[in-house]
Amino acid sequence: MVRSGGEPMPTGPAHLRERFLQGEPVARGGVRGSILDSWRRCRSLGLSPDQADPPFHDDFDPDGRIVRAAAPVLDRLQARYSGTEINISVADATGTVLLRRFGEASLAARLPAFQRVPGFMFAERFAGTNGIGLALADRRFIRVHGAEHFAERSQQNACVALPVRDPLSGRIEGVLCFGYPRAADSPALGIVLRRAVRAVERRLLGESSARERALLRAYLATGVDTADGPRRGVALDEPALGLHPRDRALLLERAAELLSRGQRAAVAVTLSDGRRVTLVSRPTASASGVAGLAIEVVVPGPAAPGGPGGLGGSGGLGGPEVAVPHQGDALPEFATAPTVLAAVSRLARLTAAAPPRPAPTTPTATDGGATIDGRPTGPPPSTRTERTGPPPSTSTERTGRTGQTRPAPPTPPPSTRGLLLVGEPHVGAYAVAARRRLELLSEVGARIGTTLDVRRTAGELAETSVPRFADYVTVDLPEPVLRGEESADPLADLVRTVVHGIRDDLPFTPVGQRIVFGPTAPQVRCLTTGRAELEPDLKVAAGWLAQDPEHTERLLAHVHSLIAVPLLARGVVLGVVSFYRAQDPAPFGDDDRSLAQELVSRAALSTDNARRYTRERGMVLALQRRLLPHGLPDQDAVEVAHRYLPAESDVGGDWYDVIPLSGARIGLLVGDVVGHGMLSAATMGRLRTAARSFAELDFPPDEVLGHLDNLVGRLDRDDPDGEGVGIIGATCLYVIYDPTEQRCVMARAGHPPPALVRPDGTVSYPELPAGPPLGLGGLPFDAVEIDVPPDSGLVLFTDGLIEDRNRDVDLVLDQLRGALAGHPERSPEETCEAILDSVAPAHPCDDIALLVARTHALDPARIAAWDLPPDPALVGEIRARATRQLADWGLEETAFAVELILSELVTNAIRHGSGPVRVRLLHHRSLICEVSDSSNTAPHLRQAGSNDEGGRGLFLVAQLARSWGTRHLPEGKVIWAECGLDAA
Repeated sequence: MVRSGGEPMPTGPAHLRERFLQGEPVARGGVRGSILDSWRRCRSLGLSPDQADPPFHDDFDPDGRIVRAAAPVLDRLQARYSGTEINISVADATGTVLLRRFGEASLAARLPAFQRVPGFMFAERFAGTNGIGLALADRRFIRVHGAEHFAERSQQNACVALPVRDPLSGRIEGVLCFGYPRAADSPALGIVLRRAVRAVERRLLGESSARERALLRAYLATGVDTADGPRRGVALDEPALGLHPRDRALLLERAAELLSRGQRAAVAVTLSDGRRVTLVSRPTASASGVAGLAIEVVVPGPAAPGGPGGLGGSGGLGGPEVAVPHQGDALPEFATAPTVLAAVSRLARLTAAAPPRPAPTTPTATDGGATIDGRPTGPPPSTRTERTGPPPSTSTERTGRTGQTRPAPPTPPPSTRGLLLVGEPHVGAYAVAARRRLELLSEVGARIGTTLDVRRTAGELAETSVPRFADYVTVDLPEPVLRGEESADPLADLVRTVVHGIRDDLPFTPVGQRIVFGPTAPQVRCLTTGRAELEPDLKVAAGWLAQDPEHTERLLAHVHSLIAVPLLARGVVLGVVSFYRAQDPAPFGDDDRSLAQELVSRAALSTDNARRYTRERGMVLALQRRLLPHGLPDQDAVEVAHRYLPAESDVGGDWYDVIPLSGARIGLLVGDVVGHGMLSAATMGRLRTAARSFAELDFPPDEVLGHLDNLVGRLDRDDPDGEGVGIIGATCLYVIYDPTEQRCVMARAGHPPPALVRPDGTVSYPELPAGPPLGLGGLPFDAVEIDVPPDSGLVLFTDGLIEDRNRDVDLVLDQLRGALAGHPERSPEETCEAILDSVAPAHPCDDIALLVARTHALDPARIAAWDLPPDPALVGEIRARATRQLADWGLEETAFAVELILSELVTNAIRHGSGPVRVRLLHHRSLICEVSDSSNTAPHLRQAGSNDEGGRGLFLVAQLARSWGTRHLPEGKVIWAECGLDAA
C-alpha cells in the first residue's frame, strides 16, 4: 500500500484500527478475521474506544463450581509466575470475573479500580474486544495483542484466553485468561493456558464423580424393605452383564431415560428372548444433599442358576450381599451414566460378600405411585401400605365385613433384583442426549444423498434436522452451485434454496430469492472462517441484529438461538446452513454446534456429489442436445412433432431424426444407444450421423440397418478399452414414407415397433420383424411395406416410454393404444403431450425420444408419369410431353433445363439399361425428374477429356440440377434430378 506521494502507508494493527474507527474499509488481509469481526460487532453495538468502565455485579456465587475447581489451579499458576507482570483471571459464562491472581502484588495497584476486585463484567458487549469477551464470543482459544483491543486503555497489553467446559455436557462454564504487557508475549503462554484449563476441567469432572460416589454410598446404606425387615445393601453382581449385548444396550438406554426423568417411576422392558423385566427408579440422596436416582432391574419369577440372563440367584436380594463401604474405601470414579455399570462391578470385587439370605418379597412397580411407560400404576407414597412381616401361612383370608373366609391368592414366585445405574438426573439427560445425537447422525447418513439432485439433498438435510435438532432450517446455496458449477464469490450470489420448519408462517426469506447477509452476520463469518458460528441468544447477537433490523425483529418474536454452518466439501464452498431454535427454551450450546458441524459435513459430501453430477449431467445433456436435430426440415410429406426427455438419474443415448429423401419421400428415424453418460451420448452422435448419411444415399431401411450394424461392430473392435467385448450396443427403427404412393417401408433392429393411428382412430402395431440389436453382426434385417392412408399417424418412440421396472410392457402398450385411439383430429403436438401425460413414467429411469408424424399425400394432379419402350426415337416425344405438362403447371421457365435433363437421362436408360423405361415428373417444393429402368447398373459422374466424344451428359445434369442421384429398387433403379422452380 503506497501513499499518493510514493511513501508506503503503514499497515500495522494500530493503523488499521484507526482506519476502522474512522469508518474506512479494512480488509481481512491486514487484521485477523476474528479481531475484525469483533471490531464490527463492537461498532454495531455502539461501543466507544474511550468508553467508561464495564458494569459491576456483586450477586455472583463466590463458591460456585467454577470457583471451587479453578482456585487451586490459579494458586499454582500464581506461584509459577511469581515476580512477573502476568495477571490471571477466571470469569464465568457471562463474562463476570470471579477470581484474580497476580504474579506481582504491585500489579493490582496499577489496574483501574474496577478491575481490582471480582465482579466486573468483561463480556464483549460491555468491554469491547478483549480476551475474555472474545473467547466467549468465538468459544475457542483467543490471543489479543496490543492494538487489537477495541478499548484505548488496553492498547499496551496482550492476553490469551480459553473457555473452560463442563466435561459432561460440553457447556462453557467460564474462561481462563492470562494478561500481560505487550512486550512479554510468548507462545509458551498458550501451552500453559491449555494445560491449566484441562486441569480445571478435570477438577470439574472430579466433582461430578464425587457426587455420584456419594449417591452410591447413600443407596447402599439405605437398603430395601424385605420380608425379614430392612436390609442394608443390594448385591452388586450387575444382572445385565450376562445378558445378550442387545438386551444390555436396551436396558442401559431405558435406564438412562428413567434417570433423566428425575422422579420415581418404572418401565417394563421386553428382552430379545421374550422375557419382560421391570426397571424401577428409586430416589436417593447423599448426606451432603446430593439428590439422585438408583435404577434397579427386577426380573419376575425364580432365576435358574446359570440360566438365561446370568442372574443365577445372586443378582438380587437373595444373593450375597455387599457391605456398605466406609468413607475411606477406595471407590471407582465414573462421570456418565453408562459408565456406572463397570464401576459397580469393580466396587463389587472390592467388597466382601455376606452369606446368602432368603429372597425378599418383591416391591411391585406400583409402589409409591410408580409408572409403567410414564403411566401411573398405583397410589402415591402417602397412601402406600407395605407389609414388613411374613406372608400369611393359611390358605384362606377373612373378609373385612362378614367375617367369612375366602381362598387366598397364590403367593407369586420371588423376583430377583439388582442395581443397574446410579446417578443424577442431569447425567442421565446427557446420556440420553448423546444417544439421540448418535441416532440422528445415523439417520442423516441413511436419509441424505438418496438422489443426485442438489436441491433435494439440501431439503433432506433440513427434513432430517427438524424437529429433532432444530425447529427451523434454512439452506442458502450460490446460484452456480445449483447449476453444478463452483462459485467464485459465494457471498455475492446466495439463493434461498430451502426453508423448512415446524411452521410455515415465519417471516423467513422465501425460497428462490437472493440472500444478502450483512458483513457481521454469523453466516458471513462462518463462510469466511470455515467454522460453525454459534449465537446462543439472538437478542444480544449484534452482528445478526444489524444485518436487517426490521426483518430480524420480526424473526425474534419466534426464534431465539442460531447456529450457522458453512457447507464445505473438498475445499469448495457450497453454501451455508442456518439452524434456528424456537420451542426449546434452552439455547444452542457448543455440543449442538459440534453436532450441527457433523450433520452439515455429511450433507456437504452428498451435496458436492450432487453438484458434480449436475455438472456432468449438464455437459452430457448439452452434448446430447447439440447432437440431436436443431430443427425439422421443410417438407410436405408429413407433419412432425418430437420430444426428448432425459432420464432423471443419468443421460442416455436416445436420438431421433427426420430426413428428406428423393422423390418427395421422408425418412423417420429413432434409436437408442445402450448405457448412459458421456460415452453413450458421443456414440449416439456418431450413429446418428452415420444413419443420416446412409439414408441420404437412398439405401432402403434394411440396408441402412445393415450398414449401422457393421459400423457398431467396428466401433467395438476399434475401442482400445473395450477389448472386443461389445461395450457398445444400440437399437434402431427406420421408416420411409412415400407421399406419392401413400406407402411406408420400415425395418427395426431390436427396437419397439411404431404405432399406426389410422384416420378412423384405430391403433395398431405393425407386424414388423424385430431384428437383432445393432452390433451383433452377421444377422439380416427384414423390411416390411404397408399402406398408410393420408392423415394417418405414425408414432415412433424409444423403450424409455414403455419399459419400467414397475410396469408391464404389454400393459403400457395397451395404455398407449388407449391414449392414441379415438382422437384422429389431434395434431402431432397434441399427440406428444397426450402421450407424455398419460403413458410416460413420472420419474423416467431411461431417456425418452418420441417422434409423431401425420402423413399427407401428394396431389395426383402434381404427378405426371409415362411408360415407354427402350426406343431412342421416343426421346423427342418425351421432351414434348414434359414441355406441355410444365406449361399446364405454369412452369414454362424450367422447360429448357428439364428438356436437357430428360434427354440425357432417358438416352442413358435406353442405351445402358434394360427393360421398359418409366419417366415421372413431380411438382413438389421443387421439380423432380425421375427416369427408372430394370437394370441395376448405376451411372457415375466422370470428368471428360477435351478430345472425348462422350461422358459429358451427367456433368450437364449435375450443372443444371440442384442435386441428382440414384435410388435402387428391388428390381432396377431410379435416376433422379431435382430442379429449382426458378430455374431458367
